[in-house]
Amino acid sequence: MSLGQFRIDVDADGVALVTWDQPGAPMNVINLAMMEEFGQVIDRIASDAAIRGAVIASGKDSFSAGADLNMLQGARQEYARLAASDGETAARAFFQETRRLSQLYRRLETCGKPVAAAIRGLALGGGFELALACHYRVMADDAATKVGLPEIQVGLIPGGGGAQRIARLLATPDALQFLFRGQQFDAARARGMGLVHEAAAPGEVVSAAKAWILGGGKGVAPWDAPGFRPPSGKVFSPLGMQVFPAANAIYRKETYGNYPAARAILSCVYEGLQLPFDLALQVESRYFAHVLRTPEAAAMIRSLFVSMNELNKGARRPAGAPQTRLRRVGVVGAGFMGAGIAHVSARAGLEVTLVDRDQQTAERGKAHAEKLAADEVRKGRATPEQRDALLARIVPTSDYGALKGCDLVIEAVFEDPQVKAQVIASVEAAVGGDAVLASNTSTLPITGLAKHASRPENFIGVHFFSPVEKMLLVELIVGRQTGERALAVAMDYVRLIRKTPVVVNDARGFFANRCVGAYVQEGHLMLLEGVPPAMIENVGRMAGMPVGPLALNDEVAIDLALRIARATKAEEGPQAVDPDQYALLEAMVEGEGRLGRKNGKGFYDYSGDGGKRLWPGLAKFQKTRLDPDTLDVTELKQRFLVAQALEAARSLEQGIVTDPREADVGSIIGFGFAPFTGGVLSYIDGMGAANFVALCRKLEAKYGPRFAPNGQLLDMARTGGSYYPKPAAAAAA
Repeated sequence: MSLGQFRIDVDADGVALVTWDQPGAPMNVINLAMMEEFGQVIDRIASDAAIRGAVIASGKDSFSAGADLNMLQGARQEYARLAASDGETAARAFFQETRRLSQLYRRLETCGKPVAAAIRGLALGGGFELALACHYRVMADDAATKVGLPEIQVGLIPGGGGAQRIARLLATPDALQFLFRGQQFDAARARGMGLVHEAAAPGEVVSAAKAWILGGGKGVAPWDAPGFRPPSGKVFSPLGMQVFPAANAIYRKETYGNYPAARAILSCVYEGLQLPFDLALQVESRYFAHVLRTPEAAAMIRSLFVSMNELNKGARRPAGAPQTRLRRVGVVGAGFMGAGIAHVSARAGLEVTLVDRDQQTAERGKAHAEKLAADEVRKGRATPEQRDALLARIVPTSDYGALKGCDLVIEAVFEDPQVKAQVIASVEAAVGGDAVLASNTSTLPITGLAKHASRPENFIGVHFFSPVEKMLLVELIVGRQTGERALAVAMDYVRLIRKTPVVVNDARGFFANRCVGAYVQEGHLMLLEGVPPAMIENVGRMAGMPVGPLALNDEVAIDLALRIARATKAEEGPQAVDPDQYALLEAMVEGEGRLGRKNGKGFYDYSGDGGKRLWPGLAKFQKTRLDPDTLDVTELKQRFLVAQALEAARSLEQGIVTDPREADVGSIIGFGFAPFTGGVLSYIDGMGAANFVALCRKLEAKYGPRFAPNGQLLDMARTGGSYYPKPAAAAAA
């Protein structure tokens, strides 16, 4: 048997070690070649009398990251091509193609011999489904090893039998939570839940798996054994009737019906638990095929997998710039943001010099990093030794001279041009040479700040989002004089700390804040129109945003929003700000002393125990109070999404962002724009430019020129253009 991805070594005891080692790839992924070869592996295990049982392991640092989503996108496009001439034949072919993996794993599970999985590193998606199809699972007990089914995070459901096996391994509420959240579990958690049978040291997982086979392990899955009962019993039982109505309510509360994959998971578990296992697998496969064809899945796969991976691999990195080897970075400003930047830098293995005005303040910043590191230990994401090593890499000081020798220095001081100018001068005096200097600013134009640098070509904006340790996006802001080397160094740094960079040309508010500002503004204007505040917040979440606009403004601070509005008005003139919104911000901050969460008073009142409720005093800002039963919820949702998408379209036309991938990925991971749409520009493409322009015109007529479509959109509407190339089948149709 000649195989390219698998090696089969049979030992003297008759145990076959099947090592999956995909050539030329950093990680094993499931593709057509893998499935073809794995079928041959199963045939060999089942038919070779010399093989008593098999252990499946990886020849790489991780077990498998799952299926190649490009393969799934290709299957979807092939379906669209065939459906243009024969929809029924295309649907049958698509179903058969997309259930191949499920059938393959079922063949393994019923091959008649015991099979164990030796899991080291990541086993996610289809990779974990392979392990679930094995009769025994041994998992390495280390921080690098995780198992999970994260398909829902890209708009899909498990397609290799994972939903049906999980629903028979775990109590139904736990199974649904596991599938809905797409979480990754370490060995202790996975073993405690019953997802794996044994935890072992990383170097002993294969021997432990072999020991199970030699100890009499049986090649029968629990659900194939006579008398098997799911952990939660029958669906139509007192317990089942407690589970599924509540699960349906939670699903609707969490998703507002925006995610077909979530509904499909609930349905295929509900239906599958009422059927024999092989029929249940068919049910799962049908839901998988259905979900894969949805526009939501296509958009999420493109933005959250394909585009994000391309950006993470440096798609926008200057081609001619040499690779940088960052060893040491400086962070000036040990406040909340600066301490977070120091933490993620040290976590990536960099030496960090953390500078502030005095030693005590700098030490306080390191203490915040220590708290973040301690939280990672408490959650099992790091060991105490890793925490101690991380903290040893952070050196707090008040001496700017300690920055000498840093490859990159990031200033993260107060958002004031004069303060930043002083810091820039002090840093330059200390570092000299070719060090790149970056400013973590959310609003101040980089070109203006670069005037205070003697080497503006080495100056760039690096805009982190709060909280730094959780948010994945970093905007890299290129000023007029920023050189390619500065961009390359900043991009190499962002990739090193495992975040996603998007390149933005200089402008007030850059990209993300312009878009999210439009969302917050729309909430403010709805409030002034008389829309009930609770309805504003709920509709924001119904539209797909993570929080309502009023709560979001409280989080970022209302006084900051007022400062930004004042700076914009001073620089660009009164026409650059909405007068009604400006008056509302002034009244909230200066009239009422309501600054947001930070002082416990904003659009919400905050209690000491972490609770909050909308401030009743908001009624004073409403000249009229509209009856919620008379309001068009669909239109309110459209206002929230269209306002942001229009701002993104204008940003692209103005050259602030230049790549649709960056706009879409940045909008989702930066400010939570409705992930099911694929992002701000995919939202427009999804309905078509002509339909989007028609919607803009309707909203413009009713609510004013902020909804006026820009010239590029009008051109696209006339010509049938789009931000992304249209698939050939769609274009032909």
